[in-house]
Amino acid sequence: MGLRLPHIAWNSIRFKLVAGLLFVTVPLITLLIYNNFYSIHVVHNQVALSIKNLISLYEGQIDTQLQDADRNLISLVTSDNDIRSMNTPNSEDEYQLAKHSVSDKLTNNIILYKSVDAFFVYSQSRQDLLDVFKASVTFQERDHVEQYLHRLLSERPNLAEIRGSGWFVQKIGQDYYMLRVIQSDDLYIGAWVNAKTLLMPLNLINLGSEGSALFVTNQGELMVSTNPLADENIDFSKSFQQFYISGSKNNLLIVGEPSQKGDFNLVAVIPDKQILQNLPSLTRIIELISLASIVLIPISLFFLRHILLVPLKRMIAVMRRINDGNVNVRIESYPASDEFLLVNQTFNRMMSQIEELKINVYEEQLSKHKVELQHLQLQINPHFFMNSLNILFNLAQVKNYELIQEMTLCLVQYFRFMFRSNLTFVTLREELQHVRNYIRIQELRFPNSLTCTIDSPDFLVNIPIPPLVIQTFLENSIKHSVTLDKPVHISVAIDLLETGLEPYIEIIIRDTGKGFLEDVLAEIRSGNRVVDEQGEHIGIWNVRKRLQLLYGEHAAISCYNGFPSGAVIEIKLPYQSER
Repeated sequence: MGLRLPHIAWNSIRFKLVAGLLFVTVPLITLLIYNNFYSIHVVHNQVALSIKNLISLYEGQIDTQLQDADRNLISLVTSDNDIRSMNTPNSEDEYQLAKHSVSDKLTNNIILYKSVDAFFVYSQSRQDLLDVFKASVTFQERDHVEQYLHRLLSERPNLAEIRGSGWFVQKIGQDYYMLRVIQSDDLYIGAWVNAKTLLMPLNLINLGSEGSALFVTNQGELMVSTNPLADENIDFSKSFQQFYISGSKNNLLIVGEPSQKGDFNLVAVIPDKQILQNLPSLTRIIELISLASIVLIPISLFFLRHILLVPLKRMIAVMRRINDGNVNVRIESYPASDEFLLVNQTFNRMMSQIEELKINVYEEQLSKHKVELQHLQLQINPHFFMNSLNILFNLAQVKNYELIQEMTLCLVQYFRFMFRSNLTFVTLREELQHVRNYIRIQELRFPNSLTCTIDSPDFLVNIPIPPLVIQTFLENSIKHSVTLDKPVHISVAIDLLETGLEPYIEIIIRDTGKGFLEDVLAEIRSGNRVVDEQGEHIGIWNVRKRLQLLYGEHAAISCYNGFPSGAVIEIKLPYQSER
């Protein structure tokens, strides 16, 4: 089978957006990239060439000064009679007179050589060093160099093999020095200069606030620089025939020139950003590109508006009407891209189906919630019914007909309330009357072992609350706290609080029993049903589930142990006006 090419939907919004975006952005991006790289390349070449010429000029001047000093040393070795007398003296007096004469000559000569810090003559046989310094040389620097020269020359080294025939670099203390030493039989005649002395004229080179001129050895070791280097990962070991980019971020231009008289190089380091900041031509190019982009923006916006924004605006207008409750609106037919035509057709068909199903689904959900609430409420009734029959049976055994009558009347009122408790809400007055009736039944069951007080303000008696909320927790307290050994008191406190943005009803139920067990509290706080050796207890879980169905996150139940003993239940219900 042959290779099938994918079908291109020419009228699709995807193709139009991609084509339009490429048409606008690709030429701009290509031009910007090309101009950027081309400009950087040209700028690097021009700046490197300019700096290269300047560095070469300074390096040539330094080499010329070192060569002049070198000629002076050679002239002393080959034609100076006092040097010959110091080399082969006939007596000690002759050596001292020749040494004094050489010292005078070197003192006069050193003024003529600005690039030399000192001349010296060292006698190998006498271990005697004669040196003449400039006034700028400190005593500490002079002492360091003299110690090094004694160590170097005392063993009569072969300088031609070790250091070559020119100036060589040596680190003495914390500074680098260029030294030149010529051997003549017993004498070593030479000169040295601190690298900082040679670098002083380079401070006049304008390399910018972050640029730096410096000396490096042929091995790439930094000797001295005019400005501190911010980047320590610069490679100076490459050849300086051409410029190159170095640094940890490849953002430093390196231009150098090797010395013809010694094993060192003069190098210039310039940050890339400093070079590019001073380019008016590049700035003009960027301005032109920006201007072209601004001109193309309205064209791009018109293109996007025609194929994308207008169809979306029509869809949004219809959706806003639907959001206001007008489910019978539809998107009108109009020329558009294939994707929008498909979306409009699917949307209109979906809205027709939603309009047909919305009422049925809504009523089904309401019916489901109502059945669930009724089921949760009726879960409590069988449990209390069994307890009530047990109380009547006990009273019948002792033939206490008066209490049986009172108990029966209380049960009639209790179950009358229970039969109508499948309602979602009852008034607080009805709930408290039911609670008092329930407490009376329990007081008859546990005479002298149970007392109860209810504190509720009169202005709250007509507010709606879910039925059996208070009675469930009273039943739980009586079940787990009341014994024949010690009387238990239960208190119910109801109040209206306004500590937050919205007022709420607070119901606090306390008892003086032994309180909750820690594992039971953990199960309650995690929202699980409590199961112990007596079976599953669904009372608290039941109430929490009902409140969640009725109020969502606006209702809360907190359970904890009071001080010094007893259980405490706090119920918070959102305040609702009287119905």
